[in-house]
Amino acid sequence: MPTDPLERPIPPLAAGFPAADDAHWRALVDKVLKGADFSKRLVARTADGIGIEPLYTPESTDGGNSRDDARRLPPDFSRGWMIAQVRPETTPETFAAAALDDIENGADAVTIRLAAPGQTGLPANFATIEAALAPLPLDRVRISLEPGAHAIHAALALNTIARARNAISSVARLGIDPLGTLARTGELILLRKDGNGLAAGIPWLPTSSSSGALFCSASLTADARPYHDAGASEAQEIAALAATLVTYLRCLEGEGLTPAKALPRIALAMSADADIFLTMAKLRAARRVVTRIADACGARTSAGRMQFAVTTSARMMARRDPWVNLLRITTATAASAMTGATEITALPHTWALGPPDALAARIARNVGLVLREEAGLGRIMDPAGGSWAVERLTDELAAKAWSIFQEWEGEGGMQAVLTSGLVQDQIAAVAEARAKDIATRHIELTGVSAFPQIGDDGSTTPRWQLPSQPDARAHARPLPLRRLAEPFEALRDAADKIRPTPRVFLASLGPQAEHAARTMWITNLLAAGGIGVIATDGFTASAEAGLAFDESGAQIACICGSDETYALLAEAIAMTLKGAGARHVILAGRPGPHEPDLRAAGIDRFWTAGMDVLAALSDTLDRLR
Repeated sequence: MPTDPLERPIPPLAAGFPAADDAHWRALVDKVLKGADFSKRLVARTADGIGIEPLYTPESTDGGNSRDDARRLPPDFSRGWMIAQVRPETTPETFAAAALDDIENGADAVTIRLAAPGQTGLPANFATIEAALAPLPLDRVRISLEPGAHAIHAALALNTIARARNAISSVARLGIDPLGTLARTGELILLRKDGNGLAAGIPWLPTSSSSGALFCSASLTADARPYHDAGASEAQEIAALAATLVTYLRCLEGEGLTPAKALPRIALAMSADADIFLTMAKLRAARRVVTRIADACGARTSAGRMQFAVTTSARMMARRDPWVNLLRITTATAASAMTGATEITALPHTWALGPPDALAARIARNVGLVLREEAGLGRIMDPAGGSWAVERLTDELAAKAWSIFQEWEGEGGMQAVLTSGLVQDQIAAVAEARAKDIATRHIELTGVSAFPQIGDDGSTTPRWQLPSQPDARAHARPLPLRRLAEPFEALRDAADKIRPTPRVFLASLGPQAEHAARTMWITNLLAAGGIGVIATDGFTASAEAGLAFDESGAQIACICGSDETYALLAEAIAMTLKGAGARHVILAGRPGPHEPDLRAAGIDRFWTAGMDVLAALSDTLDRLR
């Protein structure tokens, strides 16, 4: 027996307890549910209809062997990542100053955004790019481009500058993404209209043997971010990535480049959002699909050398109370780090408002630095591997994405389904269903529709300048950025224009213990629309409620209490509030069999969980104008 206590065997935590199994757990759950539908109460659904179970076991994955090495991410996909910053500055002087600050304070890579249809940034000309890069130590940082429709000219400029400074290795990604530009702006660049290859006369090839060729880690980028921003489901994002990758492989093969040589010249780009487990599963499933494509091309080993750049989601960012975005970008960055991203860009928490200031950029950098250097996420390999939940989600997302990818390929490939509008229609359907869930608060947005803050949030970020618009002669319908918080932000903007600040009188009934739950629920719900409340202690007589309402100067009242209190007081309170001048009376909760009597007493609306919150708040604001 070891004498050192640290060497003694540790008894199993479950020792002494009876063995548990799924059937026993399910029986206990059914007892609590009392006949309610298990799948409706405890199984959530992703935008792709994939079920998220409340409990996973070894049997949840194929064969119950989730630690099979074949299922894990290859070692090449599991290493520390580069911390990148995207810089949307509009002059070379401001860009250089901001980029130098990034480099001196921990960034490994800087992305230059160029002014192009649909985006703001630096003017897309050689002199501007050269001036922006002149002060930068290219031996210490890697440079990437977000060139939009100016891809070829910007790539040639960056290539020329890098050659002149003998800094070829500093060029990471040229960001040439014809299909992404087509999706985001409707403008077709570099590809032939028939979808059969590169347009004639392009003066470059991404090979090291071509005279005057572009030397960089990756020339083309298969970018799924435009589809994510427009509201795509996880499987649709992966399918867009796969279909774009296959299109570029075919184009390069037509130029004489084999898949084994072409794959490392194509970077992958995706978005990560605040759903940490679903994001991990999505990024792992994307890896699996890309590896399957590489296998089909006979180039599996080359897939491991592809750059995998992940950016925190733009659609998840909120303008109101932007500090909550810090939680979102931290979660998204962690999910990206734990699934093998080679480069992670954490968008500053004020990104939805406008260009980030020094503080916002610093915090964004520090998110990656803390996770990589202090939390140690850069020193672990595939931590999600073996998680029954993540493995199951990965399996199902990969299968769903492959099915969508095959459908789009059957319709002629990514360019064809973009120009036909099929992709736009399918993504719009998913976005509309998600918007409905947000409107009814089946999906809650912290700081927006749940626990919103009324009043000054301390943000002073200037608004974005309007980007140039796509050419009217577009080849496809542009995919818009659909931020999840926008509908509630529109209500907040409308409420800000009302003076004095709109407020609703809360007629809370009975002791606090009886009305507190519904009072808090209504207070938070109204705040989501920028509407304040006039709180009360809890009435036990209708006369007290009528006098308090009259003195408040309010126009609308909401009755909050328990079902039992409603049975005793709601009708009398409603009649008194109407008599005191209430133009509109709401009751928090379901009326049940008392609805006819409550309506007769003066109740105009019943606010309940699952209602269309956006419609209810919009109606209330209209009445308060």
